[in-house]
Amino acid sequence: MSIYGIAVSALNAAQAGLTTTSNNIANANTPGYSRQQIIQAAMQPQNTGSGYLGQGVNVTTVVRRYDQFLGAQVLEAQTQSSSLNTQLGLAQQVSNLLGGTNGGMTPSMQDFFTAVNAVANAPQSVPARQTMIGSAQSLVNGFQTMNQSLNQIRDGLNGQITSSVAQINSYATQIASLNDKIVQMQANNPNQPPNDLLDQRDQLVNQLSQQIRVSTIKQGNGSMDVFIGNGQSLVLGNQTTTLQAVPSTTDPTALEVAYTNNGTVNRIQQSSLQGGSLGGYISFRQTMLDPAINALGRIAMGFASTFNQQQQQGIDLNGALGTNMFTMAVPRVTAATTNAGNGVIAATVSSTSALTGNDYSVQFDGTNYNVYNTSNNSLVQSFTPAQMAAGQTVTGTGITLQLTSGAATAGDSFLVRPTVDGAGSFALNITDPTKIAAASPIRSNAPTSNLGTGTIAAATVSGGVPLNANLQQPVTLTFNNPPTTFNVTGTGTGNPTNVPYTPGAAITYNGWTTQISGTPAAGDIFTVSQNLNATTDGSNSLLMAALQTTNTLANNTTSYQGAYGQLIGQIGTQTNQLTVTSQAQTTLLNSVTASQQAVSGVNLDEEAANLVRYQQAYQAAGKAMQVANTMFDTILNLK
Repeated sequence: MSIYGIAVSALNAAQAGLTTTSNNIANANTPGYSRQQIIQAAMQPQNTGSGYLGQGVNVTTVVRRYDQFLGAQVLEAQTQSSSLNTQLGLAQQVSNLLGGTNGGMTPSMQDFFTAVNAVANAPQSVPARQTMIGSAQSLVNGFQTMNQSLNQIRDGLNGQITSSVAQINSYATQIASLNDKIVQMQANNPNQPPNDLLDQRDQLVNQLSQQIRVSTIKQGNGSMDVFIGNGQSLVLGNQTTTLQAVPSTTDPTALEVAYTNNGTVNRIQQSSLQGGSLGGYISFRQTMLDPAINALGRIAMGFASTFNQQQQQGIDLNGALGTNMFTMAVPRVTAATTNAGNGVIAATVSSTSALTGNDYSVQFDGTNYNVYNTSNNSLVQSFTPAQMAAGQTVTGTGITLQLTSGAATAGDSFLVRPTVDGAGSFALNITDPTKIAAASPIRSNAPTSNLGTGTIAAATVSGGVPLNANLQQPVTLTFNNPPTTFNVTGTGTGNPTNVPYTPGAAITYNGWTTQISGTPAAGDIFTVSQNLNATTDGSNSLLMAALQTTNTLANNTTSYQGAYGQLIGQIGTQTNQLTVTSQAQTTLLNSVTASQQAVSGVNLDEEAANLVRYQQAYQAAGKAMQVANTMFDTILNLK
């Protein structure tokens, strides 16, 4: 009977091997499946007095070939790859939008300034002026369309964040359910792991890591705790924490991720939500999309401000002083919904040249209003409540902040976005071509009766806007005898006498500047007065056209088109970096996955060999049973 029992145990072991091998073959293409293997152990031998004789074999358990270290490497590589691929896809959209085949905004700006030059060459031409109005409208449409497209991408991110949060919650619920089943099964049979359920759980964790970076801790009872961010729990045993996409407290147009517990929303530090698609969405919005929208807005605001100033320094075809051609946006200030105080902060642009394209957070600590740069969370400047009430220009930002009403309490915060609406609010104010202020409001003159060789240059507006109230008042410069000095007469000048004359030196009164050169004679007169009947004067249009190449942005270091080129370059650089790092990360993921699959994956050739091996073992065990049966029959047939 011992031979028969040994053969039966061998037959059972071979059958278990065949079953496990067949299961491996069947699940060769099942995602997350880990190769399983039976573990055999010899049975307790029997002491016969002549030695210990074996009693057969026993299958102690079925194990899955899984390396926890390689599994963790796959999770980390997977979450990083998912994040980079997500950002790359979005970055390519922005890059194509800003620098597409039509060059983005560059052709529109070039066409506009071509039209401005045409007006300068023929200021009396209404068709030329109408062309300039049409080009201005095309420029406005370009800025608005570009801004709308960027914001459509931003709005799309809200939907993607919501979808990602829903998937994370779904995975968490499934992991918690499997935790419950695994704990129950291991409690009922402590020495036998439920391999298929463990694979399913690991596969869910892998899918979860594609949405967000996770860390896991396995408990002694078989359950797995899952954490996200900086250690926030997502799954503890069979309990889950629900995530929710909620509007930002300071930017209702942007969704953030928060915990919800019995209706209470607990916000998470968004910078801690790294990795995976969700981390990619948040990082892309913060590091690329919002800066691009702000940079485009800064160009539009700078364009509107500087062009409007030059327009106001001229006169139109009807002889009236110029009015603003474009609408310039005002900074957006949003009080946090969690503020306990009723303070209201307003922001104005003090200098478009100093605008940085950054956003700022104003936080009241109970004593001071602290202004932080949100791009790096660095402190820019602090103001007392009295200073804020009076209004303060924030150094290096181009904006002025003022507490216009109410009072803040400790912990209150405000988000200041100076240029976010710059492109969207950019609009054309003038539709009448005669309103283009192509001419200078003043003109200088030297009568032919002058005896000297002195000449006066064209007077230009030098006081900026608002214009000097006496700008167009007539001013006369009369040279004395000897003609080394001159007297000035005219409203607003103070009528100084014996002003020293230096050839070519600037002469400035009433908000204009001119120069006299040569050698005037005693009694020579030079005048600066209102420019009447200036329909053929295009001097102010020339100054408008010169703005195309004038460095008016970024603290007077770049022009409009230069700033737009910098924006395209920045987006292109970031996109290229994402392309390189994404490809490298994909290669790393493939390598780590291959190493993990070398341990856990099913090799069909190996399984085919195992199938033959267990088949032969099964046949041999059957033969042993046959021999044992024959021997038993022989014994029974003995007389």
